Parts: sequence; structure tokens; C-alpha cells
Amino acid sequence: MKRRQFIQAAGLVAGAGAFGGLVAPVFAKSKVKMKFESYVTETAGPSWIDRWFLDELEKRTDGEVQVARYWAASLNKVGEHLSAVSDRTIDMSLISPGYYQSDLPVTRGLEWYFNMTRADSLLKVCQEVYSNFEPLRDEWEKRHKAKVLYWTNWNYAPMITRKEVNSPEDLKGLKIRGYGVANDVIERLGGTGVPMAAPEVYTALERGVLDGVYGFDFITAVSYKLHEIAPHFTDMGDGPHAPSAVVINVDVWNSLPEEIKVVCNELQQEIYATQYSEIMTKVLAEYVEKAESEGVKFNIWSDEQKQKAKNIVQPDEINHWIETVAKPNNIDGEAMQNLINEAIEKYDPQGTLLRPEEIALES
Repeated sequence: MKRRQFIQAAGLVAGAGAFGGLVAPVFAKSKVKMKFESYVTETAGPSWIDRWFLDELEKRTDGEVQVARYWAASLNKVGEHLSAVSDRTIDMSLISPGYYQSDLPVTRGLEWYFNMTRADSLLKVCQEVYSNFEPLRDEWEKRHKAKVLYWTNWNYAPMITRKEVNSPEDLKGLKIRGYGVANDVIERLGGTGVPMAAPEVYTALERGVLDGVYGFDFITAVSYKLHEIAPHFTDMGDGPHAPSAVVINVDVWNSLPEEIKVVCNELQQEIYATQYSEIMTKVLAEYVEKAESEGVKFNIWSDEQKQKAKNIVQPDEINHWIETVAKPNNIDGEAMQNLINEAIEKYDPQGTLLRPEEIALES
């Protein structure tokens, strides 16, 4: 059976129940046109996955779905995309919860450092909790009218510094640019967190305003050429960085023909199963080669220092969220964290995506 025939057949079976007697594939009637916007460039970390998803969505529906793509916040400013999806200014978008901390208090409970190991496992953990913790789904789908199409993340964020750091003690007193939860990690490890817009970071490093950067994923850091000023890229044992999600307006989703939903769900499962790992492994390897050729010095803390850093950050950081964010928002934070821990135990051992420092060590 040809691909199009399979999709149409799936649509007929599923659509009969959903639309009460659908007798012909909607593909044959009209094209579905949508707008996707990302606040980052098309070569930023998550964008490699997003471009694959959008390309495959168009391809597997034989062009019946057409997605106009807008990169680098060309329609809406950074921090406006969640509301833009909610009010249907755009149909789909990449959302990084760190920009919406007051809007997404439940989702904040997913974003922790020193809690797991592999970025490809983090996608599955987020999906598991999204499926099983109703307050998380309601926060997206009811409060913001945004259904998560698939979870993604910013792979790994090295500690990037002007001088070599080999322990938490080496970070004490350093001025480090942070983002979201990363800022809290910096402060707990003894550094001084400095909130700063990404485009200002290079100049701040150059002028000595910053001693380092944390919360920049590896790919973006190399793209911004931060290593020209701060060449030391260190794995502190902090695990994957910044869970994010690609979302679609709920009303748009509900209006889609059933066969298109089938394709979207199929692509989601492929991202979790293989595509994220395969795509990011290739991209990270290319960027490691580029980084090494341009003078990056990769460093991995000893197991002892990694454990020391973890003990400083966790579980205090999670407990702080439970007390200061979850409880005031009537969220059962302990129940959510129990689900997260169960999902981590289930999926983290399956993870395969290496950190850039590990890739450099193998090369």
C-alpha cells in the first residue's frame, strides 16, 4: 500500500468516529495551511528537530499540509509566542518554559539540573509526565490553549568560562550569565548569576563584564563564537538542558482531519524513538569538530566533583520549587516529582546521546 493510501485509510477509520460518518479523505478537498514561528534561528539546537518534523509533515501528507515558517522571532517578540499560539496569531511554535515562568508554574517542575543524564531520555520523561499528570496537560491545553505536539530540549549546556574550572570552589565569585533555572544553579554553586539577553553575551565576555556563561546550549554557544573569549567548556555532571515543547493551538488541532493527526502522532513517536538521537548525534559531532578546530578546550569534572555539585544543587532546588511555586499554585508538587522520578528511572538508562565533551574525548 502506498504511503498516501495508508494515511487516507487511517483517516477514514479514525475520522468516522471523530467526525460522524466521514466518507472521503479530506486530503482530496483542500490544503491545510499553518504558520509556525520559532524565537530562535533555523540552525539553533531544537530547530534541527523542528525542521525535520515540518518537512516530514508536508512530505507525508503529499503537500496537503503546508507550513509557513518564521524563524528568529520574525513575527512575535521573544516571550510572546505562548500568547500568540493561544490567540491564534500563529498556529504552532517552539516554547521554552524559562521565558514563561509565571505562566507555566507546573511545567517549571520538569526543568532540573543534576537530576538525570541523557537529553534523548528527557523527551520521554516529559511526555510520560504530560500524559499522566493532568495539571500539566491542563496548564498547556486549558490555560493556554496549546497542545504539545512533541517535547524537545536544548541538548546540553556546558559551563563556559574564560579560565578552567574543575570544582564548585572554582566557580565562587565568578560572574556567570544564566537563564531560568540555570541562574539558580550558578548561585547555589557559589557564582554570581547575571541575567542578560543572548545577543549581549559576547561583548560582555569580551569586556570582562562576565567570567562565563551557563544555560547556553553547546550548538548555540559555538554559533555565537563565545569560545573566542571563553574557551573552556566543562561538563559538571548536570545532565540535559532546558526541556521545551513544540505546541499547536488546541482549536487548530481539533479542526485537523484525523489522518493528519495520525501523521503528527507518528512523527512524535519517531522523534522520541530514534530521530532526536540520530539528528542531534550528527549535529553535535559536527559542532565538536568545529569547536576543537577553533580552540575550545573540553573538560569533564571528576565523579567526586560531579557528586559534590549535585549534592549542593539537589534536592534543595526541587524542594524550593515545591514550597515556593507548587504549593502557592495548588500543585501537588510531590506527586509530580514522584512521577518524574519514576519516568527517569524508566527512561534515563536507555539514553544514548553523548555530551559534546564525551564526543571530544572519543575523537
